[in-house]
Parts: sequence; structure tokens; C-alpha cells
Amino acid sequence: MLTDSTIHDYLKKYFGFDTFKGNQEDIIKNVLDGKDTFVLMPTGGGKSLCYQLPAVMGEGTAIVISPLIALMKNQVDAMRNFSTNDDVAHFLNSSLTKTEIQRVKKDVLEQQTKLLYVAPESLTKEENIEFLKNIRISFYAVDEAHCISEWGHDFRPEYRRIRPIIDIIGRSPIIALTATATPKVQHDIQKNLGILDAGVFKSSFNRPNLYYEVKSKQDVTKEIIKYIKNNAGKSGIIYCLSRKKVEEIAEVLKVNGIKALPYHAGMDSATRTQNQDKFLMEEADVIVATIAFGMGIDKPDVRFVIHYDIPKSLEGYYQETGRAGRDGGEGNCIAYYSYNDIVKLEKFMQGKPIAEQEIGKQLLLETVSYAESSVCRRKLLLHYFGEEYEKENCEACDNCLHPKAQFEGSDSVVLVLETILAVKEKFKADHIAHILSGKVTSSIKSYKHNKLEFFGAGEDKDEKYWNMVIRQALIAGMLTKDIENYGLLKITQKGMDFIEKPVSFMLAEDHDYADTTDEENAFGAKTAAVDEELFSVLKDLRKKISKQKDVPPFVIFQDPSLEDMAIQYPITLDELQNISGVGAGKAQRYGQEFIEIIKKYVEEKEILRPLDMVVKSVVNKSGMKVYIIQSIDMKRPLEDIAEAKGLEMGELLSEIEAIVNSGTRLNLDYYINSMVDQERQNDIYLYFREEAETDSLEDAIRELGNEFEEDEIRLVRIKFLSEMGN
Repeated sequence: MLTDSTIHDYLKKYFGFDTFKGNQEDIIKNVLDGKDTFVLMPTGGGKSLCYQLPAVMGEGTAIVISPLIALMKNQVDAMRNFSTNDDVAHFLNSSLTKTEIQRVKKDVLEQQTKLLYVAPESLTKEENIEFLKNIRISFYAVDEAHCISEWGHDFRPEYRRIRPIIDIIGRSPIIALTATATPKVQHDIQKNLGILDAGVFKSSFNRPNLYYEVKSKQDVTKEIIKYIKNNAGKSGIIYCLSRKKVEEIAEVLKVNGIKALPYHAGMDSATRTQNQDKFLMEEADVIVATIAFGMGIDKPDVRFVIHYDIPKSLEGYYQETGRAGRDGGEGNCIAYYSYNDIVKLEKFMQGKPIAEQEIGKQLLLETVSYAESSVCRRKLLLHYFGEEYEKENCEACDNCLHPKAQFEGSDSVVLVLETILAVKEKFKADHIAHILSGKVTSSIKSYKHNKLEFFGAGEDKDEKYWNMVIRQALIAGMLTKDIENYGLLKITQKGMDFIEKPVSFMLAEDHDYADTTDEENAFGAKTAAVDEELFSVLKDLRKKISKQKDVPPFVIFQDPSLEDMAIQYPITLDELQNISGVGAGKAQRYGQEFIEIIKKYVEEKEILRPLDMVVKSVVNKSGMKVYIIQSIDMKRPLEDIAEAKGLEMGELLSEIEAIVNSGTRLNLDYYINSMVDQERQNDIYLYFREEAETDSLEDAIRELGNEFEEDEIRLVRIKFLSEMGN
């Protein structure tokens, strides 16, 4: 007979804890009593202990079914750390060699192993089924059980086959565990595993230490860099939807001095594991990832989770934000939202089976509602998971800290409820919004709803307004969504009472996230005005230096570079290298006096500098630049370089000019001497040295006359700028 004190002894001995969290103890007792168990416990609540402890205490081996190889490895390592015996936990999956598999099976048969982690795919293999028939199984734990449901955020068809295989191997108690499940998903899990009469243990979904915010998707990369720099040394995760974006953002963060690493399913598993470990070991502060990252990652001190792209479902969002602040400390969850992203996600769904598209669209609509609504975000999230949040103001989300003005909305709510009744509760939110705003769509026409008395009854407002009213009526419990039937709206008893006897009901308008600017403009878009006074000060300084060095002013910095300085106000050499046409060479050679004069100017005038200045963009041409410099060092003919890179000669010269203008010295004598007569070279060189006021090509052609070819002038100008300026 296991007493409470025995359970506590094991907890202390194996895991080093004195007390249980939440309802862990009741769950463990239920499992030890041999009963089926369903556990709904948010990330960070201590799910794994609910099967690890009973596995250690019970007779036989617990089979833990888990979806990810990386996750199994982490869990097994963690269990071995708790025990003096390495055989206490093993995993069985495709990453093992034949010898390793034999070792695992031997330990299990000798009853050394208390937990055996298997992937659902491994469970279906004939030889594994035969092997498992021969061992004593204490219970089956189905981790990440939401993978069973098509309505879950991470559906995996192989999860649907778990129960039939359990029946073949031999039935033992089943414990299903998940960190996110709506009432619909919970029912799906229990039904599919055949545990509808299981003991159900639900923890609250409220994570009081997390702060939620949704922002308009503008200049995101700059904002993220600024945020991370203001939170230096803190651990964070940035989620993106595409692998390409993950690579891009990780690269930009690195260039800006942030210790960031990418993580996605397209990387080889060794690099992925290495990056994950570096993040866990704090060798990297930030991991940029697709949703492939995070399942079972037990890092307690993640201080921020940023969604560069809004996720496909609220469950996914909740799961991912749940990785912040698992130690109860600070956890900031910031999502960037643009309706364009939703449109992209809908496009991805095309080509999938219709039922799957319908489910995907509904899940997306819930995400849109969450992002655009001005209601307390905590209230919205908890309502989605079937939990009521009583407080009016959570004081830890953007909507509660910066509430929108409210207005009396009881008439609008009554209008919505009566319209739903008029169409016999057989339509979705969008359709109702179209009726009320008087919008004739093909669906409205085919049901002849443009003939309804309610058609256009609220035409002074658009469908966005009516969708907002419906959403707030749902949260207030006057409406429910029939999820089985694609989200048809049904009126509750509370809604019926409201029609009979309306009372005051305050509404707040949704956020209007205006269409976002193109992210590509985030770097160096010259929208700011040039500070004319500073520009003139910088020109004077350039003139002074040009006299000292006895070179024309344009050799030092060209006008566009000075203009950029008068917009961005760089005050360090690093920042100066971000200015157009300024590279490391130019910054080192001439930069010091310029940044000193700018710094003094900024302090005197008390100027607020654009912090975005700090963002360095990743130059996609860096590969091309390196290739050209190396080829010139090897004295390769320019024609060969151009051909190798698929460039016209004029395009190659432009690339070389850009390299020289930003401060890199190139020696093209080997090529120029073979192409341009020495006397002609001297004439062109002398023109730029003595006569030219700018490095303008047009002026040079005009002054030097038609006997010189444009390419000749360009080549000698490159030689001149390289020798004099760099």
C-alpha cells in the first residue's frame, strides 16, 4: 500500500523536491491506482513528473510515447541525472544503431529500465510490437497528446494509431498529457485513446507572470534589435513561420552583435542539436526558430518570446508563449501582426483536403480575433481554452494597460442576437456581419438573406464592427460557436435573457493594424529629412581635411554619405560604417573627426538620434564583393570576373566602384596598364587630381573630350579614388 509519505519520500529522493506543484500529487495517485488519466497542464506546470514519478515507483516499465527525437533525448538525460543508474531511462527511435537497440532491449528485459521513450512511428514497427509483448508494462504515457486531434495545433496522423497498437501489445492504464487543448481537442484525445471515463485533471491556463502584447508589423527587424539590446543578456526565442526568414533574422541579429542562432527542421540534426544546446547552456542568448523548436525544452529563464509572424492557431501561440518565464519570473510575449500574413497562411492551405482547409481557416479566424480585439488578452486566451477569467483588468497585457475608450453597445448586441435567430442559428460570424452591414455576397444571395428585414439594419457600420460585437458577445457567454459544424453561432440561455431584458453592455472598438510597410524598407530608407545645418558643418570639415591631405573633397566622403550622416547622426566608428558609401577603411582613415563633430552637435542641440541607425543590414552581395576582391588580388582579367558572375562590364565596374568608395583599396594597375596607354592614364588622373570638383563621370567626359572612352575614364577614376582616398 502506497501512503502519502511514501510518495513524498520518492519525490525527495529522486527529484529533490519537498512539495508537489498544483494537482501533481492527485494525478500521480490516480496513475498508481491503475486508472486511466487525462492531464491538461500548461507549459511549466510540471507535466513530466506526473508520469516519471509513478514510473519509478511502480512495477515494470512505463512506455512514454513522444513525438520528437530531440525531446526524448532531453527527457532521458534529465531522468538519468535524477538517478544513480543510467539504465533507468532509454529511448527507442530511428536515431539508434543496431548495437544500441540491442543494449536498450537487454536493459528493459532485465527490468533495469523504468521509462522507455518511443516515437509513435517506432511503436508501429512489427519487431518492436513483438518485443513489447514480452515485457511488463506499468502504464502508457501519451505525451503531447494534442497531436491526436485534427483540431490541435500540431496534428500527426500516426498518433491516431496509438490505441489499436496498445490493444495488440496488451492494455495497461493510459495517461494522456498535453499543455494546450480546447474542450473540443480534449474530447478528441479521450475518444481516440478510448479513455472517455478517465480521471480528468485540469490546471488553470492563466500564467499571471506573462505579459501579452500585439504590435503592428512595421519595421519589425529594427524593433526586435532595439528590444533585445535594451534587454541585454536575457534569453529569448523568436518564432518565424518560414525557414528562410529564420536564417535571415538570425543573420541580421548576429551582424548587430547579438548572440543568436537559427533552428529549423531543414538544418541537419547535428547542427540543430548543437544550437539548441548552446541556447540551453547560455552560449547564445536568442534562438530564432520555426515551431519545430521548443517542445519539451526545459529552460526556466526564457525572458521573452517574440512572434515575428503570427501563428496559425491560438493553441500554437499559447504553447509557444508558454515557454517564457517558466520559473515564475518576467516573461514578455510580443507578437507582430499584419493581415497580409493571414492571407499568406490561407494560400498555403490551398490544395489541402476541404475539411482540413475549413479547420485551418477557423483556427486562423480565432487568431485574427485575438490579434485585433481590444479586450483583455488574458480573458480572450482563457476563454478559448474554456476557462473564465473573472478580473476586468489583468494589468499585464497591452489592452489592459492602454484600454480603448468604451461605448454603450447593448443595442448592437441585441441586433446581432436577433439576426442569428432570424437565420435559425445556421450561419457563421462573417455571414451575420455581412447581413447587418448590408453587404451582398454570393452566399447572402443564394440564401436570399438580402430580403431579410435585418439586411442592412446596421449599415452605418462595416462588417469589421459587427464581427467585433459578435466576438465580445461570445466572450460574455451570450453566444457559443458550434465547433463541430464549422463555427456556426448558437445563442445561449444568457443571450436569450439579454434579448428579453437588455442591460448596459460596454464595447470597445478593435485595433486597426493599418497595412504594414514593406519590411525591406526597414534598412536605410531615406524617409527622414537632411539636417541642413549639420550637412554644411560636415562639408566645411571635409574641405578642411581635403586641404590638409591635399586631395579633392569627394575623395574623402561623397555628398550622399554626408547627407546620410546628417540624417542618422552616427557618433561611433561602428555606426559610421552603416552610412551609405562608408566602409571600414574609410571610417578608420577619416571617420574620427566626423563622429566627434557630430557628437558635439548632437549634444549641443539635444537631438534625439534615430536609434534604428544601430541596425546593420546583411549585405546580400558580400559573396560577390569577396569574390571580386580576391580575383583582383590574383590579377584576373576583368572580362573573366564579369563572365564568372554573369555581369556586363559596366555592372562589374559599378561593383568595383562601390567597393573602392566604401574604403577598400584595390590595385588594378595590372589591368589598366594593359588596356589604357600610360599618357592617356596621366591625362585622366591629372583631371581628377587638379581640376575636378566632383567625381562625376558626366563632367569628366565633357571636360576630357570625346577621344576618351567611358570605360577608360571609369578605370582610371577607380585607380585615383583607391590611391588617394584609401
